[in-house]
Amino acid sequence: MKHTSSRQVFEYWNERRGFRVAPERGDIEPGPIRRALGDTFILAQDAEGVFRFRLSGTRICALFCGELKGTDFIDLWAEAEKPSMLELVAAVADECAGFIAGASAHNADGATLELEMLLLPLKHRDPLQTRLLGVLAPAEPPYWLGVTPVKDLTCGTVRHLGADSGHIAAPRLVPGTETGRIRRGLIVYEGGRSL
Repeated sequence: MKHTSSRQVFEYWNERRGFRVAPERGDIEPGPIRRALGDTFILAQDAEGVFRFRLSGTRICALFCGELKGTDFIDLWAEAEKPSMLELVAAVADECAGFIAGASAHNADGATLELEMLLLPLKHRDPLQTRLLGVLAPAEPPYWLGVTPVKDLTCGTVRHLGADSGHIAAPRLVPGTETGRIRRGLIVYEGGRSL
């Protein structure tokens, strides 16, 4: 994750879920992620299966030069991108596994904008109340932000965040640990295959 807002929201989401697959919607409070709120949004799936903006931050609204509440999230994407983006968003809702992706968009003047998008599941006691927490943030805010809307988002590289993301400690590769011994610059751990 490159963007500060993505990292802050993911760390908070990860902390709030503990060892659950995802936190509940009621577990998310705006205060701890206040610096990222302008880049943050919440999607709700309606009865027809459409993922609509329930909330959208001010910087996201400035990107599109208008309020997004109630609009279809998939409509922000270029025609060719819509089916695959719908699959990605539905997978977050169905499988409770988020993703981080690069995205790009352009405005009417032809200026291109690179974005980072994070999408994470939120649990709800009512299974018909699907909610997703997301971030959509420009790598560098353009000077024309809020003046010229972006359109036709395209998705770049996608990295899935499984249910165990953030709970696996990085392996410690430090010589002389209690479980290994140094042998000519290598650490030899006891166990494994024996003849």
